[in-house]
Amino acid sequence: MALGMIEVFGFSTAIVVADAMVKAAEVELVAIDKNKPAAGDAARVPLVMAVKVEGTAAAVEAAIAAGKREAEKRELYITHKVIARQSEEIEWFARLNALGRDKLKKI
Repeated sequence: MALGMIEVFGFSTAIVVADAMVKAAEVELVAIDKNKPAAGDAARVPLVMAVKVEGTAAAVEAAIAAGKREAEKRELYITHKVIARQSEEIEWFARLNALGRDKLKKI
């Protein structure tokens, strides 16, 4: 199982990016997390969001590419990372999120 993470500025950007990612490839959205940037409230957009997905390495790569395109359209892309074979410990951490301190609702 691979893990893909993409960081963007802003909550609405994270939602649009997550939507593009799950529509682009067979991945599971495992968490949307928030973090304040180093510049805090002085930052252009004072909230960093991480969108995390799991799936096969190829699916995660495709999802990350789609999410990156969406964030770049808005000039709100920060960075991304794909871990091709995450360990069980990393999988547990990937599912942690500060947004409401809960897990994403299964639909």
